[in-house]
Amino acid sequence: MSVPRLVIAAPASGSGKTTVATGLMAAFAGRGLAVSPHKVGPDYIDPGYHALATGRPGRNLDAYMCGPDLIAPLFTHGASGCDLAVVEGVMGLYDGASGQGELASTAQVSKLLRAPVVLVVDASSQSRSVAALVHGFASWDPEVRIGGVILNKVASDRHEALLREALDESGLPVLGVLRRAPQVATPSRHLGLVPVAERQTDALDAVGAMGDRVREGCDLDALMALARSAPDLPGEAWEPERHPAPGTRPVVAVAGGAAFTFAYAEHAELLTAAGAEVVVFDPLRDEKLPAGTAGLVVGGGFPEVYAPELSANEPLRRAVTGLARSGAPVAAECAGLLYLARELDDRPMCGVLDASARMSERLTLGYRQAVAVSDSVLAVAGTRLRGHEFHRTVLEPGAGTTPAWGLHQPERRVEGFVQGGVHASYLHTHWAAAPGIARRFVEQCRG
Repeated sequence: MSVPRLVIAAPASGSGKTTVATGLMAAFAGRGLAVSPHKVGPDYIDPGYHALATGRPGRNLDAYMCGPDLIAPLFTHGASGCDLAVVEGVMGLYDGASGQGELASTAQVSKLLRAPVVLVVDASSQSRSVAALVHGFASWDPEVRIGGVILNKVASDRHEALLREALDESGLPVLGVLRRAPQVATPSRHLGLVPVAERQTDALDAVGAMGDRVREGCDLDALMALARSAPDLPGEAWEPERHPAPGTRPVVAVAGGAAFTFAYAEHAELLTAAGAEVVVFDPLRDEKLPAGTAGLVVGGGFPEVYAPELSANEPLRRAVTGLARSGAPVAAECAGLLYLARELDDRPMCGVLDASARMSERLTLGYRQAVAVSDSVLAVAGTRLRGHEFHRTVLEPGAGTTPAWGLHQPERRVEGFVQGGVHASYLHTHWAAAPGIARRFVEQCRG
């Protein structure tokens, strides 16, 4: 595959990667190019802004959950037919899974994609030292090709001149300068940026502002030339294996809307390829499950923010409870787990699970190694995969529950629920790494 591509990285979090990456996507899309948006790591929120900027699904590239060998095929699948791909990095360029070397770092993904890196540097408190910083990042790993620098939070013409003079000695071109300015309105809360689905109009304005800043401050022609310097990417694109079956396609209802925004694009593609008819519904507004629902998927999001509205929608809660008690397959991750609980912050939820959930001050965050400890609609006992936890809630289960996963990192513990046709867990997983999950789920939906 020969699609032009760039990886947008930084020395550390907070340097401006999201502004630059999203702004580049919007600026190039504004030129009429088909831009493929990607995000390194498990982040669900940034891809929503990428999708607004490009009109295409934001896709994640996670070398921990999916394995390094799947990164290029997943990228090629998403970027097929596009004029340009922009990949936003995660944390600092060389930061990856804790204690795992370069695994899941932006640097590793750039090497797997054979893509040039643009380093976004927060220059607000430095002048000549910027050259030492950039030199260090450019020389740390000779296999990582840093093709240029974008300077962010530059104070004045004089400040810019000092930075450019210093970087002249580094041999790396300055591809853009963004002046210090009021931050583009991208509000945050306890788990990061507020998702696009919760602020569509404001988010569109924010993405437009990012595009304007990048268009005014960056050399788009030079950036495109750098992107075109990426060599051909060998290998085949990932494609969900299709499993046609006679008869009707079972309806799999997938929760969406503002409360359930965390989903990987490949999950719906895998369900469809496995023979399902995927129908999205909004638990905040819809009082019924989609007609003919044979299975239910409730992914991650922010049910704690919408607990009053979710609780008030009693007709849908009863429908979900009835479906689960009928033995139909139900897969729930994180927010979905909370929605199936008896209550969340003292507000009634679906009551499918004998568990009570509440907000906590403690953030649970990190990659996990997991093994299925019992047979379920998603996996047979002994199935191993990797996932990610990201929440500020705690769950108090009732006695006698059957766990879903045994976790082995950072400590050994069991987690989640398997109950009849229900598989519910805090663990976020990427089904492209284990496509048998989608096939097994749809087969269960067929009965």
